[in-house]
Amino acid sequence: MKNSTPRTPVSISDWVQKLAAIPSSEFTHDNVQRIIESHSLLLESLEPYIVFSPERYTRNLIFKNEIFECLAMCWDIGQSSGVHDHNDRLGWMYLASGRLFIQSYRIESRDPATRTCRLTATYGVELNAAQASDVDREHGVHKVSNLPKFGERAVSLHLYQLPMESCEVYSLEHGTYATVPMAYTTEYGQRQNDRSTHRAAQAGS
Repeated sequence: MKNSTPRTPVSISDWVQKLAAIPSSEFTHDNVQRIIESHSLLLESLEPYIVFSPERYTRNLIFKNEIFECLAMCWDIGQSSGVHDHNDRLGWMYLASGRLFIQSYRIESRDPATRTCRLTATYGVELNAAQASDVDREHGVHKVSNLPKFGERAVSLHLYQLPMESCEVYSLEHGTYATVPMAYTTEYGQRQNDRSTHRAAQAGS
């Protein structure tokens, strides 16, 4: 969504501390969105969490407590997530640089016994850093892409209400879905060495 209100520049540490100051009972869509829309991030403060990979986009943990987690996701040109959900959690997205395309899907049918499904693409939206923020709706199924035509890298900040340990990933080609564990490429600016866990992290955003 476009944000025309002037925003106060803050560092990423100040940004997450403002979010962490929200009591658990008040960690709602509107209260979180108000902080996102009223502040802009100083890009230099994100430097420790900006890690690109030629193989796939990266998930870099910035902050986590029992209420929410904050990640920086780095997208090289042409990289995409899988089609996934957010495991019934509210999520917020702040595009720090570049452009991304969000394609949403509707679940037409899903059979837990056979883990088969049928999805229909619904609407897509292009985000750029000037728009500041967008909200991933609860229960939404979507795919995030840095399309080749954008011609530049992108960095997005993601907030999840409650840390997200897994999500459902959907295969449009095979009409199936699976529960995939989530992991981080880096944690608090430190690279993780378990590459198998790293691969598992790449299915969803």
